[in-house]
Amino acid sequence: MIIFQNVTKTYNHNAVALDKVSFKIQPGEFASIVGRSGAGKSTVVKLLIAEEQPTKGQIFFGTYEMNKLKANEMPEFRRHIGVIFQEFRLLAKKTVFENVAFALEVAGRPEREIKEFVPQVLDMVALRDKMLNFPAELSGGEKQRVALARAMVNRPDVIIADEPTGNLDPFNTWEVIKLLLKINELGSTVILATHDKEIVNALGHRVVTLENGKVVKDEENGKFIIG
Repeated sequence: MIIFQNVTKTYNHNAVALDKVSFKIQPGEFASIVGRSGAGKSTVVKLLIAEEQPTKGQIFFGTYEMNKLKANEMPEFRRHIGVIFQEFRLLAKKTVFENVAFALEVAGRPEREIKEFVPQVLDMVALRDKMLNFPAELSGGEKQRVALARAMVNRPDVIIADEPTGNLDPFNTWEVIKLLLKINELGSTVILATHDKEIVNALGHRVVTLENGKVVKDEENGKFIIG
């Protein structure tokens, strides 16, 4: 379970990014964190992946209390999470296979697992035939599917997708969303941070709406409606 308990995040000059935010996400849930640009979505993601620490309040991620996470615990913690970003973040000089394999190498997985798991996950995102291509040879949709494969390959408990369709056309947008739904059906918790109303309203899943750093709505089978 993921718990945000009265979480406040303040940056320099007392800019408040989050203000006493509280919510819980159950194991296996598909939850969308929505809001306009600047509402606090990216800050929630940064706190979830321990890129930032809360100014006040507590965050629990399974057995971890994020406020007390030590540097030597970070590699083990991050194995529980797969993250997808809007800008793909692929390694330009590595092939598709190598980009996905890199996540396993960093986690210290043996060579036999890498050879087994990478083709499996590339099959799942329909990119096995592109495993020897480099990112520059791929379309935007293909790049995001590689990023998704990389996030999935360690079989994490939670997939966090931060505006994953922001650079994609409508067809590839829905291809990525379908994959996120499939991952969720296989048992992973999925947290989607987005400002795309069409996606959120079509999904019909849990919606946590942020506005000016505060939770203004939290609904099962919710819609993205502000103002």
